[in-house]
Amino acid sequence: MPIYMYPFIFFGIIILLSSFFIVKQQTAAIIERFGRFHSIRQSGLHLKIPLVDRIAGKLSLKIQQLDVIIETKTLDDVFVKLKVSVQYKVIKDKVYDAFYKLDYPHDQITSYVFDVVRAEVPKMKLDDVFVKKDDIAIAVKSELNDAMMTYGYDIIKTLVTDIDPDAQVKEAMNRINASEREKIAAQFEGDAQRILIVERAKAEAESKRLQGQGIADQRREIARGLEESVEVLNKVGINSQEASALIVVTQHYDTLQSIGQETNSNLILLPNSPQAGSQMLNDMVASFTASNQIGEAMKNAKKDK
Repeated sequence: MPIYMYPFIFFGIIILLSSFFIVKQQTAAIIERFGRFHSIRQSGLHLKIPLVDRIAGKLSLKIQQLDVIIETKTLDDVFVKLKVSVQYKVIKDKVYDAFYKLDYPHDQITSYVFDVVRAEVPKMKLDDVFVKKDDIAIAVKSELNDAMMTYGYDIIKTLVTDIDPDAQVKEAMNRINASEREKIAAQFEGDAQRILIVERAKAEAESKRLQGQGIADQRREIARGLEESVEVLNKVGINSQEASALIVVTQHYDTLQSIGQETNSNLILLPNSPQAGSQMLNDMVASFTASNQIGEAMKNAKKDK
């Protein structure tokens, strides 16, 4: 083979190899012949005519996302930034429209998002923007679907992923929220204090009632014991007055004995002389005798009348 044939063979091999091309999965290739649209090739191995056909471009059929940040004003004159995420894809049957009808799909989508958001948000107060962000997203999706479907794009989902008011507005909102929580906390603390006071009063009243009941029971038992003691002393020839005096003196000495058993007692019982017991007994007997005499005299005087 002549040497001058080698360059032709080399270029022939290159041209033959360039006739084959591969389209990846979830991708569409647009083939033009002499500058005019010829066909759309899907994923796989394909053949084109060298120097006649060319790959004008490739479009991804995967779902793509575009994040758009818009600054606008609410109904209560608060400037806020919204981040809207638009998920879209090229419709497989409309690759021609997506490639030839629209040069910059990102710019087109961004323009529609700006238009819808700046039409919807100024109708709402700032609090409503947070509450109704899904309504904003639905409005954007509806507007985009109607517009982009013509160009071969399908809007899968729109999301309002961030709402960022001015820093001073956020600080004011935080102060309002903190004040509201402090107010609620103070109300709960007041309720707790009121319940505590009421329960403490109930417990104190119950304690007083039980204490009074205990004192009444104690006095009842003391009276019953005194009654039994007087009856026993009467049986041995001691009258009621002497028995009462004897019981009082006995209690006096019992008290002295109990005080003496307490080492740290500061109680002083008066009178506390050695003759106090006998003197107390004589005074009480004399008092009972005098009271009996006065009682008998009053009875006789009534009879005489």
